Amino acid sequence: MRKYVILGVQGSGKGTQSAMLADDLDLVHISVGDIFRWHVKRHTKLGAQVRRLVAAGELVGDDLVEDVVRDRLQLHDWNYGFIIDGFPRNRRQAEFFLESYDIDGVIHLDLPDEEVRRRVLARRLCSRCGMDYNLIAHRPETEGRCDVCGGELVSREDDSPEVLARRLEEYHSKIDPVVELFRRKEYVMTIDARADKAAVQRTIRTRFNLPPYLPSQEEPVRLSG
Repeated sequence: MRKYVILGVQGSGKGTQSAMLADDLDLVHISVGDIFRWHVKRHTKLGAQVRRLVAAGELVGDDLVEDVVRDRLQLHDWNYGFIIDGFPRNRRQAEFFLESYDIDGVIHLDLPDEEVRRRVLARRLCSRCGMDYNLIAHRPETEGRCDVCGGELVSREDDSPEVLARRLEEYHSKIDPVVELFRRKEYVMTIDARADKAAVQRTIRTRFNLPPYLPSQEEPVRLSG
């Protein structure tokens, strides 16, 4: 059984790298962001709360994130392990996680803030089916329209320069101490996330002594919800 935490700033590719690992190694990908987007899309009470926070450029509260992660892990459907994306969010949660789960490692995707801005502001989302696009690396065949369903491509509510600036500041203030705590426990492998996704995946697998990534293997489709 393998259990990993993946940390990285918005736009660093956490979801893509997690999905590639999970698909090939039979891991359960637990994405806090995907859980919240599921609730937003289905107009649940939790979804309405998340939508208000996102529209204001704020991060979801740490206590709420902790409750969602605890409930998800208690399902115990991760027979071969998991990779968790979006948690822990602070030092207290990191300490709790270390005490509760015998993790195998922490994947830290390192990406300069200027590259984060370039990537995030190029992201688009299909308003109908939830397919992710990026106007830098994954452009649709027809501008502004989803290749899968023809739906309109829109920016996420939190993908604006002003909101991104606030999120970057909050990310560094909270997550940098988490990385440092894990680093002292010798769990962390810092990976340069500026390379293309295949190169990043190969580096992750090499650093953690995992089965090699084969470029011919079919990659999972990333949906946002």
